[in-house]
Amino acid sequence: MSTAFRAMFSLLTPNESSFQKVEDVPPYVQQATPFFVGLIFLELAVGVLKTGTTVVTISDGLTSISAGMISRLPSVLMRGCELTAYMYVWDRFHLVELPWDSAWTWWLTFLGVDFCYYWLHRFAHEVAILWAAHQVHHSSEYYNLTTALRQSLTQQFTSWIFYLPMALALPPSVFAVHIQLNLLYQFWIHTELIRDLGPLEWVFNTPKHHRVHHGRNHYCIDKNYGGILIIWDRLFGTFAEETDKVVYGLVFPIKTFEILYVQFHYYSYLWRKSKTYKAISNKLSTFIKGPSWKPGKSRLGDHVDNPKQCNAKTTGGISTKLGGTKGNGPRKDPLKVTGKEVPHDPSWPLPLQVYVVIHFLLVLQIYHDLFENKMMLSQLTILGMTNYILLTLTALGFIIDQRPTAAVLEMLRCVVMVTLQKYGYMKPLMPLLAVPTEAFVSLSLLYWAVQSFLQLLSIKRKTN
Repeated sequence: MSTAFRAMFSLLTPNESSFQKVEDVPPYVQQATPFFVGLIFLELAVGVLKTGTTVVTISDGLTSISAGMISRLPSVLMRGCELTAYMYVWDRFHLVELPWDSAWTWWLTFLGVDFCYYWLHRFAHEVAILWAAHQVHHSSEYYNLTTALRQSLTQQFTSWIFYLPMALALPPSVFAVHIQLNLLYQFWIHTELIRDLGPLEWVFNTPKHHRVHHGRNHYCIDKNYGGILIIWDRLFGTFAEETDKVVYGLVFPIKTFEILYVQFHYYSYLWRKSKTYKAISNKLSTFIKGPSWKPGKSRLGDHVDNPKQCNAKTTGGISTKLGGTKGNGPRKDPLKVTGKEVPHDPSWPLPLQVYVVIHFLLVLQIYHDLFENKMMLSQLTILGMTNYILLTLTALGFIIDQRPTAAVLEMLRCVVMVTLQKYGYMKPLMPLLAVPTEAFVSLSLLYWAVQSFLQLLSIKRKTN
């Protein structure tokens, strides 16, 4: 427990975290899951005591956790792309073999992973097709520990490229440790409750620095890329101090909790943007140059088309830099970000909130069972459970958004859920809740069937 907790702050020593084989490296990220949960609840309690309000909303918090769940689904079927590619290059092309049990190797790998992460992170903001993946992490208008879990499904398929130079000399087992420690460290810095850490701010990435990175204020955009260390930003000119109140999220907030839209909407935007150009070079540049790029501008473009004001009542258009929404183009409001902007938080009935939370806990149990038993399940079963998880998270997002089609989609999902329950793929949160869970699932199906029928009846009457 001590090791797992200290791993979250990268406080392990070389002696206790050096291993000869990759297979011997502990799953630090998986071991830290209880601490993720515990710290989220601690932040929630401290936030209420300090501010009198909750720092997490059900709609945004569940969307962030759902994104984190989706980002891990590929690991059910394969080992992480970063480690797989690293081992491939090491096995075939490494030039020297530094000793795996040397403290010098350990510290060199620590610096190497953090340095490579800086450039991976920077390119994810400066190359449009990479930003299409990374924008998921920036899509929340809140800044709390659940935001750290809002990860991209697709970013892992390109991030491995940036670590390959290390594979020419540094053993995979040491890399496997630090790629986890670097990720874990970045969890706790997603909070507004820690204001300033004094001299540590000069060297380490802290909540204060990372708040700037998540801001949509003009002074925050494309700043503070560091993972554990902030020295890379100071060296390469991308550092910014926190000054004005940070307003979080994409320049044009997407204002939806539909998880697949959160993950993939920017790819669609880039495709539509590329189709507006006739020259092949411009079409390609749409994907490989900066998100703000347009013909006639520099590689990274500029922020001229970004809105000067981003308030909660502005739906805006498609941003040329940070995210996008459905619309006819970017707004050009004359005002600046005021710091009084209110995050998108639509009101919805309390019973519906309770319903969504309960069903989220039920799918979380299936998600846990999937990872716990993946070695014993058939590929077909894994595929079926994965699709059900995606269906559930999508349907719950529709309910939160209060979409007209939510009733039909949720009814269909409940049919699948009843089937899974019948064949033993869905377990209750605890044995004592087996009968209440079965009754709740059946009542859920009945409720949404009635809602769908009434909705169709209403449409028919309007048509007549």
